[in-house]
Formats: sequence, C-alpha cells, structure tokens
Amino acid sequence: MVALSLMSVWGLLCLCTTVHGMGSPIDILAQTAINLPGTLSCGVNWGCDCAFRQKDCCCGAKQFRALEDSIYTRLVALRMELHDVEMQTEALTKNTHIAFSASMAARSDSFGPFTTNVPIPYTLIATNDGNGYNPALGIFTAPRAGVYSFAYTVYSSVGATGARLYHNIQLMLNGEVVASTWEDNREDTEDSGSQVVVLQMRRGCQVYMEMVSGRSLAGNTRSAYNHFSGYLVYPDDED
Repeated sequence: MVALSLMSVWGLLCLCTTVHGMGSPIDILAQTAINLPGTLSCGVNWGCDCAFRQKDCCCGAKQFRALEDSIYTRLVALRMELHDVEMQTEALTKNTHIAFSASMAARSDSFGPFTTNVPIPYTLIATNDGNGYNPALGIFTAPRAGVYSFAYTVYSSVGATGARLYHNIQLMLNGEVVASTWEDNREDTEDSGSQVVVLQMRRGCQVYMEMVSGRSLAGNTRSAYNHFSGYLVYPDDED
C-alpha cells in the first residue's frame, strides 16, 4: 500500500513539476515523504529507501546509533585506562636512569701511601646520570633502592726492574669491604686487575673505592687505567 501510494505521489509530482516547474522530482519526492503523516513500517523491503524519512524510520538506525555510542564510550574508557598505564609506567621508571663512569687523573707521582685508608678520587667524569656520584669525595650515593652493578680497574707501574708493586684497593659499601684487588711482589714492574660486583642497595647507601693505608698506586700516566663505574640494574619497590 505504501509503495503504491509513493508511486502515485511520484506520478503527481512529475506532473506538477511539468506544469508548475517546482524543482527536481527527487527533491520534491523527498520533501513529500518527510511530510507524510503517520509512521512508515520498517519492513525488510524498505532498506535505504528510508533515506527520505526521519532517521528512526530505518530499522537499523537506532541500533547503529546505540553501537556508535557504545564504541565512543568504550574508546573514552580505553583512553583513560591508557592514561593510567602511562602514569604508572612513569612512576615506576622515575629516577631509573642512574649510571656513572669516572677515572683518576693522570699523574707522574704515586697516589699514596697514606697513614690511613682513604677514598680514591676519580675526578674525570664521563657519565653521571642521576647525579649519584660525587667526584670531590669519590663516593657514589644511591638515589633510590635497587640492584646495582659496579666495576673498577686498578693499574700500577713502578717503572724499574726489581722495584716492588705494592697496592691494595677495596670496593666499600657503607664502610664494609665488598671486593679487593692487591699486588705485593717483585716479579712484575706493572700490573692491573679488574672486578665487577652486583649489590643490593637501599636509597642513601654509599659505595666508593678505598686505598689501604701504607699502599700506593704508582705511575698512573694515563687516566683511563684506573677507572670506577656503576649503574642501576633495576629498582626496588622500597621507594
């Protein structure tokens, strides 16, 4: 019935446009369809013909709008969740870029001997991310709790056959010896040694290299020969 009515309207509109010149038939048909009284059935035969009616005419319009609203709401929720993840990630990674690398300055004389144990000043800084290393004191202070890796290389040269290598260097954690490297013989005129340690540290813990009293580092003519470095492997939740 509705289809037959529209066909009748189409015929009348065509006739009217011929007589009165009232715009294109499509525009007139669209306006007439909109102005029809009552509600058109959303049967399977309507499909896209409902374009001339209100949006609610098409059978899927409400469902599509509901789906659109649902998708938009979900996208907003996902954006909020992503923001929360970003904030949590930032909190977890804050102050995790912690690393330092420093060397002793080259010198023609020996460092030591001293009458007491003294920290070794590694004053030539290559890296100090997080500003945990103090070159004036030669001490690294952990900016946050975590597992740290430290490495050092000790070099000494007496420069004369038969002279005695006599150094003893200690890696200290809060005043306690963690690792050491020493040389005490007449068999070599120069020697070097390296150590790598991994330490669990709380925020504020201090690590430094210490020269044992009565010992010395001789002939450090190149700064890279005596080196001290460390970095944060991963942080703890203590902070």
